[in-house]
Amino acid sequence: MDAKLPITRAKEGAASLLKVSITQNRKVAYITLDVRLKSNQWNADKEKIVNHLDGFLLNTIIQEKKRKIDSAIISIDQSDGLREMSAMEIKERVMALLNPVEEEIPSAHNSLFLPRFHTFVEPKKESTRNTYHHTLNRIEAYIGRDGLEALKFEDITLDWLNGFNAFMSKTSPSPNARNVHFRNLRAIFNNAIENEITTHYPFRKFKIKAVETAKRSLTVEELRRLFFFPCEPHQEKYLDMFKLMFFLMGINMIDLAKLTEITNGRLDFNRSKTGHLYSMKVEPEAMELFKKYRGTEHLLFILDRWVNDEFFRCKMNKELQKIGPMHKQPGRGGKKIYDPLFPDITAYWARHSWATIAADIDIPDRVIAEALGHEYGNRITNIYINFNIKKVDAANRKVLDWVLYGKIDGKELVKPGTPEFYDLTKTEAKRLGLVLSAS
Repeated sequence: MDAKLPITRAKEGAASLLKVSITQNRKVAYITLDVRLKSNQWNADKEKIVNHLDGFLLNTIIQEKKRKIDSAIISIDQSDGLREMSAMEIKERVMALLNPVEEEIPSAHNSLFLPRFHTFVEPKKESTRNTYHHTLNRIEAYIGRDGLEALKFEDITLDWLNGFNAFMSKTSPSPNARNVHFRNLRAIFNNAIENEITTHYPFRKFKIKAVETAKRSLTVEELRRLFFFPCEPHQEKYLDMFKLMFFLMGINMIDLAKLTEITNGRLDFNRSKTGHLYSMKVEPEAMELFKKYRGTEHLLFILDRWVNDEFFRCKMNKELQKIGPMHKQPGRGGKKIYDPLFPDITAYWARHSWATIAADIDIPDRVIAEALGHEYGNRITNIYINFNIKKVDAANRKVLDWVLYGKIDGKELVKPGTPEFYDLTKTEAKRLGLVLSAS
């Protein structure tokens, strides 16, 4: 991590403050230095003051401050890691290390956790607020409602964090899932320090380490096995929703559930995760499923039958993880025994699988990023946007043709319904009910 020394813009001939910039993930936060310079007194290439009577002294002071900032950043990286932090969070941590507030002891009321939590979370968008309130619910489950209302920042020590982690691990074995709550807590601490609510910071020795997750995608042959497997009737709607998510280039469940209309053959909506406007063409295979599972107030039935999309997604995941050959134990009303095709599959795999298969058939990274709703460069004009939309439409059609019909650019490379289509032997394809005969 580099600390650079740009000078802020000012009116011609006027002096402006010198600042240290901290860059993380293309975002920049600034630490202001108590030095004012005119534009001709700063050499940006050499990061050095020139044409100034006190230049030697000021350069010495600046280099010392820069050294302290670099040391603080290294210390933060060693204690907590920087990868999950934003530029602003790093700046706040650096400021807390360099300028600890010692002369003022916060009042008992001001150091309470709950009021600062609500102040920090309230201005955020709904999806972010929901994530933070989930963290609050986990804290309440850990220490109780009375404990939460009396909780002060100073009560959240290293032992408290380790205890909270152990408590959550009983119901949430994934370290990455628990890390979401610790990152939320850390952000609230950073905000409290910035607003001089507390000087206490328990995350110096508590490391939030991300664990690399297993690949969550299916190959094209695996996807065909899933799509064409003769599942049980009660599983069909869940498999169809997985297909629809794939046909819509891995759309998120919350966005899928809330869709309300198709206009001129397209879905136009704001992504819940980013708020960005998104437009995608509804291919015939997707249109078929929209008609089959039509809702009352929404395009689909999901919110007609479930309280929210999350309840449906959980049920969908459980059923997807059972899809595969099934037999019953002997006896009347024997228990069903499943041999699942993909026991770890979840709704998210539709998104990862689409991207993986698109890359496999040489669709450019830029188009894949556009299809997934990721930022890739700057969108300058409507002409440029429309140009990208056409490329995304073509990419999705190419992926669907390959997965469903074994075709690329109109040429059939593998015949649908054959063992080769599923990359299976004839015997295995017949056992799974994917072909009618092993001959």
